[in-house]
Amino acid sequence: MRVVLADDERMVRTALRVILDAEHDLEVIGEASTGAEAVSVVRELRPDVVLMDVRMPEIDGIRATEQILGTLDGPPRIVVVTTFENDSYVYEALRAGAAGFLLKRAAAEELVQAVRLVARSDSLLFPAAVRSLAAEYGSRRPAAPPPWAARLTEREAEVLRLMATGLTNAEIAGRMGVGHATTKTHVASVLAKTGARDRTQAVIAAYESGFISPG
Repeated sequence: MRVVLADDERMVRTALRVILDAEHDLEVIGEASTGAEAVSVVRELRPDVVLMDVRMPEIDGIRATEQILGTLDGPPRIVVVTTFENDSYVYEALRAGAAGFLLKRAAAEELVQAVRLVARSDSLLFPAAVRSLAAEYGSRRPAAPPPWAARLTEREAEVLRLMATGLTNAEIAGRMGVGHATTKTHVASVLAKTGARDRTQAVIAAYESGFISPG
């Protein structure tokens, strides 16, 4: 898996590179020190995953995430790297399309696991923290259910609720007593009906619409 690091602190980038390059299946192929540079580097190198600092010069990680996801076909998965967990910037980055977030103080094994997890697109990074952010910064519960809620089958609605708890496809399949291929089909249908890019955006939409309560 090819990774780009975007952070305005050289020491942070160096530390991340040492950790990731030590893994046989991970390779850091580029670095950026500003949001604008991150967009340029990603467009040129087309990595699988980007570790994106949320606060950078020129344009921040939120705008850089929007530009990358909005202009590239088959864009990379983006993980926001932040100092503070309960941060409105983190939530805005998730709403902009980031697949998850990681704290800068995370242990090396957490970093490696996070990169592999988002590359597989098979689960939600830190689901409890996403729920907490949605409760703190998400929109207030609307008066009416979202239009897509009525289009979900009973099984798809159950899958979306289980996705919000952070279960993988295999775990959802086991919980529901269905095959793995069936679960993948349900997940794909949930993403299509909610208009979400990935699991994180589907869960954010579920929280913000009141379909699932973040409380």
